[in-house]
Amino acid sequence: MKNPFESGHIKNYVLLYASVVVIMVLFFIASTIFREDVKIEKKDFTQDAKVSKKEVVEPKEEQNESFGSKIKLLEKAY
Repeated sequence: MKNPFESGHIKNYVLLYASVVVIMVLFFIASTIFREDVKIEKKDFTQDAKVSKKEVVEPKEEQNESFGSKIKLLEKAY
């Protein structure tokens, strides 16, 4: 194998490295220019956060029975 410093091929390696760096810089500049800042609007909730447990609607028993028939639980937990 020939020494790249003596045969003049080192110029090709430097040009390759420089071209990769230039492409990376161009992509960085393009991503900063074309970046769109998305503004997120704050959501206001009209209901009170303090809801008593009595006001929470409990699921109907009919739904629990149909749900239980589809899934069978294991007798022993591993």
